[in-house]
Amino acid sequence: MGTRRVIILLTAVAFVLCMPVLSQAGKIHKQLVAESTLDQVLRRGVLRVGMSTFVPWAMKDKKGKLVGFEIDVARRVAKDMGVKVQFVPTKWAGIIPALLTGKFDVIIGGMGILPKRNLKVNFSIPYDETGMSLVANRKLAGDFKTLDDFNRKGVVISVRLGATPVAAAKKHMPKAELRQFDDESQAIQEVVNGRAYAMVASAPRSQCRS
Repeated sequence: MGTRRVIILLTAVAFVLCMPVLSQAGKIHKQLVAESTLDQVLRRGVLRVGMSTFVPWAMKDKKGKLVGFEIDVARRVAKDMGVKVQFVPTKWAGIIPALLTGKFDVIIGGMGILPKRNLKVNFSIPYDETGMSLVANRKLAGDFKTLDDFNRKGVVISVRLGATPVAAAKKHMPKAELRQFDDESQAIQEVVNGRAYAMVASAPRSQCRS
């Protein structure tokens, strides 16, 4: 009898504790339905675009101005909506969490469509398709002829943190040491300075040896 009372009590407490959570979830749902992201952008008059530099898609020119195909896409979308555009530079590894917390309205960038990402965000129709390329240091990898030559201990491969090339490098060169960087330019510099044999990146990217 005592056991039954405890179970009933715990069930009742659990129900009471769940009520505020369900109530709060209901309020959030109503807010989302009442005002979509599109409505918020139009009311604000500004489209906040989360982005990260990816040469040649999004980068800065000599004057520090953002240029590139994806920058042009963002500006055109804002123009068609009749609003201004605001770019929010964000580290690629944290760009989806930043979107989910409302730091910007949309991500415009070369992001591979993966199931685990699609569970959190909605993707548009792809505007381009790219493959993978490898840039190697001529002195360190001058004798390398195939991809298998890079797949061995002692070989260092640089990649951008959170980007699709990370998975590609792990799959095709599991024996090599992988070094990940927040910015693509850092990964490239690692190769140029001779601290990495090669860098794996999304194409288009120069495929000649450095």
